[in-house]
Amino acid sequence: MKVSNFPIFTQKDIPSEAEITSHQLMIKSGMIRKLSSGQYSWLPIGLRVIQKIEKIIREELNNIGCAEILMPSVQPAELWKESGRWDEYGPELLRFKDRHEREFCLGPTFEEVITDVIRKDVSSYKQLPMNLFQISSKFRDEIRPRFGVMRAREFIMKDAYSFHETQDCLDNTYKIYKGAYQKIFKRLMLDYTIVDADSGNIGGNESNEFHVIAETGEDDLLLDNELNGMNLEIAKIKYSEDSLESIIKKTGLTHKKGIEVGHIFKLGQKYSEKMKAKITTKDSKSINMFMGCYGIGITRIVAAAIEQSHDSNGIIWPKSISPFEAVIIEIDGHKNKEVRSYSNEVYSLLKNSKKNIIHDDRNANFGNKMKDWELIGIPHIIIIGNNEAKNKTITYRSRTENTKFEIKVEEIVSKLN
Repeated sequence: MKVSNFPIFTQKDIPSEAEITSHQLMIKSGMIRKLSSGQYSWLPIGLRVIQKIEKIIREELNNIGCAEILMPSVQPAELWKESGRWDEYGPELLRFKDRHEREFCLGPTFEEVITDVIRKDVSSYKQLPMNLFQISSKFRDEIRPRFGVMRAREFIMKDAYSFHETQDCLDNTYKIYKGAYQKIFKRLMLDYTIVDADSGNIGGNESNEFHVIAETGEDDLLLDNELNGMNLEIAKIKYSEDSLESIIKKTGLTHKKGIEVGHIFKLGQKYSEKMKAKITTKDSKSINMFMGCYGIGITRIVAAAIEQSHDSNGIIWPKSISPFEAVIIEIDGHKNKEVRSYSNEVYSLLKNSKKNIIHDDRNANFGNKMKDWELIGIPHIIIIGNNEAKNKTITYRSRTENTKFEIKVEEIVSKLN
């Protein structure tokens, strides 16, 4: 990819409402632009990060036998009234009527829709267990959107659902998803922990949250020395204490701030009972299916990764989700044919080696280019000027180090590896 046909939209100014580092850097690096309160358009650089995260999630879910689907974001009120959540969910559920005065909502979550899908086509224990997931935009009518995509009204989320004949089968599958999530967050190269959590308005009898550890996190976590523990709501119940300070004093647990990026639930028969999602067992009995649901906040992961890894110059992406592996910065290529020709040669070499490369061929000075790519946070920087073109070398610099050194062009592929 070349910048001449892959536009970047870096800027110097930070909007006044951008309070935290990730929001500021996502605006400055040209990842997002605000549409309205809590809604953002994703620009080319930002969308590539989302696609990298989605790819890892899809691969790990496919590995455990989870099939991808896509459900409508506009949901009929009848389904929510069946489950009882139309009145329970509160003002965060954006409700409206169509021209025929029929009631609908914009989906913040999809338990009702997936239960309706399954009850229409699954009727026998022989069809279970079944695992399905989707990656789509959700909408939650937050009263006070803040922190950019961290607490937005519209966001991209992966939601998966499992259906079972028995509680034992659900319990086993829950462990499988938990393991898959651990693999996902390890591949995302994030510092995270898993805590016991409250099921909230999703419901169910057991749930776990996955948190990226960050000082700007909104959630209070109480952890032991191995970073196992629970969120504050669970701790208050477990230890019969009302305040964070009293729980710490009583238990000796460590307080950390976390950004919730994943949540998994054992729903049991909450939705299947109310919505009559039944199967016939081997003994010809009619029972309600057991369900689990498993969410990952994809756009929130982007912000959490930045909160965890940045410096005064900009973002420092983990290699696995960086929009590009490396950037080629040519010095005055628009003025020097040898530099432009050699830069194209190196670019072709890396592309043929299956490297994910961006070539900055803009008519801009070297200093501005370097600042842009430090801000955007690409891990490897390849510099080509007049000397490099003559010597058939490149100057290499890592995003996390200030030292530069000249190497032979043949060595760059192994360097990126």
